[in-house]
Amino acid sequence: MEAQPKNQEPDEKDDADRYRAPALDKGLDILELLAEQRGGLTRAEITKALGRNASEIYRMLERLVARQYVMRSEEGDRYMLSLKLFALAHRHPPLDRLIAQALPLMRHFADEAEQSCHLAVYDRGNLLVIAQVDGPGTWGIAVRLGSRVGLVDTSSGRTILAYQTPEQRAHMLAEHTQVKGEVTIDHAALEAACAQVREVGFSRKDSQQIFGVTDVTFPVLGPSGQAIAALTCPFLKRIDEYVAPSLDEATRMLGDIGQALSMFRDEES
Repeated sequence: MEAQPKNQEPDEKDDADRYRAPALDKGLDILELLAEQRGGLTRAEITKALGRNASEIYRMLERLVARQYVMRSEEGDRYMLSLKLFALAHRHPPLDRLIAQALPLMRHFADEAEQSCHLAVYDRGNLLVIAQVDGPGTWGIAVRLGSRVGLVDTSSGRTILAYQTPEQRAHMLAEHTQVKGEVTIDHAALEAACAQVREVGFSRKDSQQIFGVTDVTFPVLGPSGQAIAALTCPFLKRIDEYVAPSLDEATRMLGDIGQALSMFRDEES
């Protein structure tokens, strides 16, 4: 009987078999499959794609729906990922890395555009400001770091909503909780606003919170093309003799930062 070499590497396959957790594997297989499908899949399509028994897929899907990792379409026949994994990621270092990447670019923008800017993410029904940089001048307006701002009546909120699937947008709106002073808007008007944002690639509109401010917002896109954050400049126009960068110039600068931070690239653009 031959002795095995002392420096032989352990068999990775043996280790994988030794520590198998079939139920966990099934759940992860479903999550990974749905992560690649923008429009979701039916139970039959999931069963066929994974090559598993229909009854075990049914049980696992029901548990994932009950734990809110997966949601059903309004018609009830398709399954897709919820935002729960996205929300969990916000409590993890990837969010810190996004802030670390964004802050130097935001500071550069603030210096060049002479305007403040802030970065917001979706969080439990509205938006959370996770980074903020003041402009260098005497005058300016800023949204306080850690503030919760409206989902439906802000440039940031509409931009994040615009870059979601219809199902994810419906889920966000179902979770929506109004913040103090948030303006009520009907569903049709909101859908029209989101469509316009998608058409032009950003939002630029008069603030619905403060008179005299033009909110400019660009999405920060993830690999799937969905907005993971919104980058906003509450633009203030100077009316004295000082010549500051214009609204169009600030819009271009902010767009460059949004593109630099996005993990997604549209090959047709």
